[in-house]
Amino acid sequence: MQGKAGMSVLGRLKAWRRAAFRIVKLAARPVRTAHGKHGVVLQPYRGYGSQSEIFMIGRVFRQSTDAGPAAPRSGWRHIKDLGRRVRRRGYGGAVVRARFGTAEQAVETDADGYFRVHLHFDAPPEQGRLWHWVDLAVQDPQEVTARGQVFIPPRHARFVVISDIDDTVVFTGVANRVAMLWRLFVQGAGSRVAFPGVAAFYRALYGGVSGEDHNPMLYVSRGPWGIYDILDEFFRLHRIPEGPILFLREWGVSWTSPLPRKAEDHKRILIDNMLSLYKDLPFILIGDSGQHDPEIYREIVAHHGDRVLAIYIRNVSGNGSRAAEIEAMADPVVEAGSALVLAADTLAMVEHAVGLGLIGAGAVADVRAETKAETGHVERHPVHVVQPENIPENIDEAVAEKKPSNVVVKPERSPARR
Repeated sequence: MQGKAGMSVLGRLKAWRRAAFRIVKLAARPVRTAHGKHGVVLQPYRGYGSQSEIFMIGRVFRQSTDAGPAAPRSGWRHIKDLGRRVRRRGYGGAVVRARFGTAEQAVETDADGYFRVHLHFDAPPEQGRLWHWVDLAVQDPQEVTARGQVFIPPRHARFVVISDIDDTVVFTGVANRVAMLWRLFVQGAGSRVAFPGVAAFYRALYGGVSGEDHNPMLYVSRGPWGIYDILDEFFRLHRIPEGPILFLREWGVSWTSPLPRKAEDHKRILIDNMLSLYKDLPFILIGDSGQHDPEIYREIVAHHGDRVLAIYIRNVSGNGSRAAEIEAMADPVVEAGSALVLAADTLAMVEHAVGLGLIGAGAVADVRAETKAETGHVERHPVHVVQPENIPENIDEAVAEKKPSNVVVKPERSPARR
């Protein structure tokens, strides 16, 4: 028994050691892959575009140069690189030139070193590919070049998905990078990091009815840009469709500013920009009931209701405190002919999307299988179908239940199909 116990402890120690190595390696990866020269780095993030314009965010910052020899794949090398990452400082006022095909634009970095490229072009992008290269260059304080990627959907794409990440794709704690790294690399990719079935649902949305629609998937998080690479790895491990990940704030910490900067409400602006760029496509909005998504989406519906096919709000409140806000959003949603699902489980969302003809019927079985593989069972919460004339009492009843429920608000007419 003691031998087995000893082996068990030794095995756990080895597993934690391997996990720690992977965590440090991932956290240091941006330093290894950075496009830099003489301490100046030009870092592009994945962007998105249409047949006539693209949008991309990136950053210029100072990063200390390599501090001496070490084995390329050693833990010590990764620790040194991690230290270089912590000491990064944004470079404000740098001019970045972006070129896409024959179109060019010059933009200036803000005080934190971030820049935003919104470039219009006349010649259509190369057909037959989804990800396209954008050439970037900064001349001062040091000449540095880099290449970023933007996703441009094919002409047959049917809709655009805008999804929150926090409490919508992943459980609370996305902003806590230590906790998320621990779950990913110690507990494993199958741990309760992602909501059960969400990856299969998002793959179905990306593929659409044909499975080859390649609908744009745009992700928004209230976390800091510093967890970009962690989320990137999380998406890869869970096979969630790649797409631009946009953050609402930079959590810069320094001796003069020891607390994270307060976030301004940029989400509405980001979504408005997405609606404008994809002006010929309808949208699906996905969020959660715990933050400001219902209020923001209500405003989107008020101004662009004819372009919103459905709104899926993951029910994470667990009480009736959010009933009034959900009701306030439900009224304009049904008046615009759109649909609202307050979902306690992913099955409610996928079944509704299948019913609207947005995704293939096989997605239901895929979500069930993925949910069972992740949790060991498939739990279905009660479903309340709400008609426009009795929204308040039905939502009050559903949200106030101790056990979370699914609430489907059905409009009098179905959303327009593309």
